[in-house]
Amino acid sequence: MNSKYRIVWIVCACIFSAGQHPLHAQDMKNSLNPMQQKIVTIAAHTATGNLDALQTELNAGLDAGLTVNQIKEVLVQMYAYAGFPRSLQGIYTLMAVFEERKARGINDPEGPEASPVADARDKYTRGREILESLTHTDQKILTGANAFAPAIDTFLKEHLFADIFERDVLTFQERELATISALAAMPGVKPMLQSHLRMGMNVGLSEMQLRQLVSIIGMSVHTQQGEQAGRILDRLSGKKATAANGTSVSSDTPKVRLSLITVDPVRLDEYNALLKEEIEASMRVEPGVLVLYAVADKENPHHITILEMYADEAAYQSHIQTPHFITYKQGTLDMVQELELVDVDPLIPGLKIK
Repeated sequence: MNSKYRIVWIVCACIFSAGQHPLHAQDMKNSLNPMQQKIVTIAAHTATGNLDALQTELNAGLDAGLTVNQIKEVLVQMYAYAGFPRSLQGIYTLMAVFEERKARGINDPEGPEASPVADARDKYTRGREILESLTHTDQKILTGANAFAPAIDTFLKEHLFADIFERDVLTFQERELATISALAAMPGVKPMLQSHLRMGMNVGLSEMQLRQLVSIIGMSVHTQQGEQAGRILDRLSGKKATAANGTSVSSDTPKVRLSLITVDPVRLDEYNALLKEEIEASMRVEPGVLVLYAVADKENPHHITILEMYADEAAYQSHIQTPHFITYKQGTLDMVQELELVDVDPLIPGLKIK
């Protein structure tokens, strides 16, 4: 079936389908690496106290290349955001995982310990300067809760941002990944989450990486918490998205694309299973994915067409950084024989998808 008829076929199918979700194929850039992804899940499950999931993610983190000391740092840092009980439970869980892996003959590297702090200045000054580097704001004048209760200002600067953030086992980026993940997973801390999302951007985390973090929270921890974090990130990133060609795209301009795919007939069932998982995950956790509808040619079922509709360019960029899309993309690379991407304009752009 040629492209013209396949486009007609998918558009006709869409008339009966409004309300499904999309899929896409593009090289993934600027994404969280496997170790960073495990920092996200380890911090989030520690903060929420889900020890069964934490045990799984600790194993996965060690398998991904995190050292024992790096994971210890994440768990210790969690006490400042989720409290001593959750932090200690996380450490006990790591101890059990470490011993169980040793019994199976797995020798996980412990990694470097924190270097001694050579700076002779008082901790308050060091902590204030670290906080200024994270927030890009002057912290000399106390405002808000810090002015109302100066003791908390002292504890934050001397202990959290000097004693903890100053330790060099984790970078500022890694510490912000852990902090954002914990705050995104916990209800009732939206102002703090918003502040640390800004700090994450200030230390070099890209919007795409943060959207991937948000997606991991929605998929692995709690759907509603992920959606809430996504909305906060939307507000921080503004109403304009940047398209691949560098042009500004209004956030209310939908992105519509057709993916015309030819699959290896021998592996069609395997491909369809991965496609189904990706579509279902996108529909469940990504509010910015409006339609994802796939059809197959009756005479040539290995010819597949997918209609993708996104709320805007930012929603599309977020989608291609999600773990479920990356799993689909990587899992089907050697199954796809041909791929044609056709960007199209909606004839009725104001039409709402119900």
